Amino acid sequence: MSDSEFPLVQFMREGFDPVAELARIQTEQPVFPMAIPGGQTVYLVTRYNDVRNVLGDHERFSNDFGNVIGLGSTQEDPGGLGFRDPPEHTRLRKYLTPEFTMRRLRRLEPRIEAMVEEHLDRMEAQGSPADLVESFALPIPSLVVCELLGVPYEERAGFLKMSTDRFDFTAGPEASLQAINDAMTYLTDLVARERLDPGDGLLGQLLREHGDELDDRTLASMADGMLTGGHDTSTSMLALGTLWLLANPEQAAKVREVDGYVVQVVEELLRYMSVVQVAFPRFAREDLELHGQLIKKGEMVLCSLAAANRDPNLGGDMNEVKPYRDTVGSHLAFGHGIHRCIGAPLAQMEMRIAFPALLRRFPGLHVAGEVPFRKLAIVYGVEKLPVAW
Repeated sequence: MSDSEFPLVQFMREGFDPVAELARIQTEQPVFPMAIPGGQTVYLVTRYNDVRNVLGDHERFSNDFGNVIGLGSTQEDPGGLGFRDPPEHTRLRKYLTPEFTMRRLRRLEPRIEAMVEEHLDRMEAQGSPADLVESFALPIPSLVVCELLGVPYEERAGFLKMSTDRFDFTAGPEASLQAINDAMTYLTDLVARERLDPGDGLLGQLLREHGDELDDRTLASMADGMLTGGHDTSTSMLALGTLWLLANPEQAAKVREVDGYVVQVVEELLRYMSVVQVAFPRFAREDLELHGQLIKKGEMVLCSLAAANRDPNLGGDMNEVKPYRDTVGSHLAFGHGIHRCIGAPLAQMEMRIAFPALLRRFPGLHVAGEVPFRKLAIVYGVEKLPVAW
């Protein structure tokens, strides 16, 4: 197998499953060199243990966005935690970690339940059929981020549009970049207002406790990182998870009828779907060897979460959903190490609330048309999900 034979394979799927070429790479050359424009070589890592080792080793692998600039990127630092190394990453994450404990997040649980019921009421009132993405999977995560950050209620419709537009590439990359800039402008203004009169949301809490240590731009970038990490990913999981449940009515019935069963189903669906197909890029800090492959200092490593979570070395039937398998919960859907998604408990809570509520409200829910999957995407999902009841 030669370099660049499948340079986009890490972003491709066949329905729910990674393409067969990715499995072949995993078997034959699990650290796979790919040439990219500019003469650079990128290494695609596909086996579970190798991916876990790379993601967990911040001493030998860097996340710093400056490495991307070194490859010729003209983009500015996108902010957030995903492109930062210690000690800056450590400093910023310590402010957020207490806000994402289950004890703190439980205060959001009643509001998430209310949001879910409100949107189900709206779906029911508008009648069958509906696009589940537009009616349910898309607005819920954005509104949860609003609730988390403390976005004023009267500004949430505009915030929802900005959140949606940044992930809508049909109008071209310029429109998406403009939506990102608009969101940053809005969030910077929101932080400035919160600094004058801190509210009950996460921004207000951070300003009360650490306002002297965090400037407005840094806080806005952190908030934008939460939007980026928690919006499209949760939307995709809600849509894909529902699609799988509707195709597996016995599992759907258990989620609907058996209290607590959804916890196991959510964890297994997170592994199986791996909607974030590739982790943030890493860059070798030194010459090193990984699975027999020499990687030189400065070269980029891409970790395929979709491949790692289906690694047959983890056990049999990894291409099937088995909620009570021994390895449930050990998946890499949220990454691993110091950069593991800080919002993972919130995303899990959303799904544990949303799936049973949806299936109980519409026990006869079924797919009612063609489901277009994304063709090439870092975050995998469906463009729409037509349903009827």
